Amino acid sequence: MHHSQLLAEMLQSGKLRLKKPVSRTVTYHDSCYLGRHNDIYDAPRQVLKNISGVKLKEMPRQRENGLCCGAGGGRMWMEEKHPKVNHNRIEEAAALNPDLIGTACPFCATMLGDAINETGRQEKIQSKDLALLILEALEIPE
Repeated sequence: MHHSQLLAEMLQSGKLRLKKPVSRTVTYHDSCYLGRHNDIYDAPRQVLKNISGVKLKEMPRQRENGLCCGAGGGRMWMEEKHPKVNHNRIEEAAALNPDLIGTACPFCATMLGDAINETGRQEKIQSKDLALLILEALEIPE
């Protein structure tokens, strides 16, 4: 079971209760392995929809037609000529004016974070795993 499925199930059953709104405009990036290879598209979106304050904007290329982050098949460590795949994905995401790109894959989070930095968008956009958004929405006493 993928962590996005577990989080969605826990939110749906009430085992996980979110207390704080997270005021963010989020676009979700479908990872190749979670999406196209394992056909998991709804669970990550259910997680986002359960976080109060999150406004979800879908990218044109999403779900079965999603664009790879550029890391698949070991390409994460390959030197790539321009235009880089992850830069193309960030351009598509940035057109929606989100302040956050939600991910559910550590490779995607790295590639999208790199592209944000390499294209000078670190003041405008973040890349963050869904589990970290859940953490923001939990009210945890210090």
